[in-house]
Amino acid sequence: MRLRPTLVSQTGPMPWRIVLILLFLALVPVEARGPLDRERAMGGLRIYYAPRTNLADIDRALLASAKSRIDFAAYVLTDNTIINALADAARRGVKLRIYLDPDQPATKNPDTSSPFWTLFRQPNVEAKMKMGGNDLMHLKAYQVDGRVLRTGSSNFSFSGARRQDNDLILVESADVVAQFVQQFEYMWTRRGSEPFPAPAMR
Repeated sequence: MRLRPTLVSQTGPMPWRIVLILLFLALVPVEARGPLDRERAMGGLRIYYAPRTNLADIDRALLASAKSRIDFAAYVLTDNTIINALADAARRGVKLRIYLDPDQPATKNPDTSSPFWTLFRQPNVEAKMKMGGNDLMHLKAYQVDGRVLRTGSSNFSFSGARRQDNDLILVESADVVAQFVQQFEYMWTRRGSEPFPAPAMR
């Protein structure tokens, strides 16, 4: 004898009203459920907090692990620990794309032998900046080799990594990294993105 499947709760068959509610929720478009439900949860996380942790040490170790590609978006890039780690990666043959807000402190410094400008003279480095309008390029994020995303509140600055209350979040997920790369490509190619000024040779 073939038994008909039934929905059963601890108190007996599930009331038909509950069945209808569950069916309705399953059919409601994701957009109608609220902003937190529009993207599925993905990936494993590691979270670090400054000043308890020197966040520049985390960045340096992650950048040192790069084998092929780094896509790097920085509102501020002034921390020499991070700048030197990026330059080391470029010297190892890692392809770097760096996207910046145009208001970088180094552009006001005439010393083109600084670590900042030395980074941009490396052969594997391409750099662009967001131009036009008053809105900032405010990301502090990068991806390494399509395997991990670094994001969080900390700027790539000495005080941001060591003195201020900030977080640094590592997300190890190909799906999450792919979303960041999609956004990075949009910024890199959108109207108003221009090559970052080349440093003078010295």
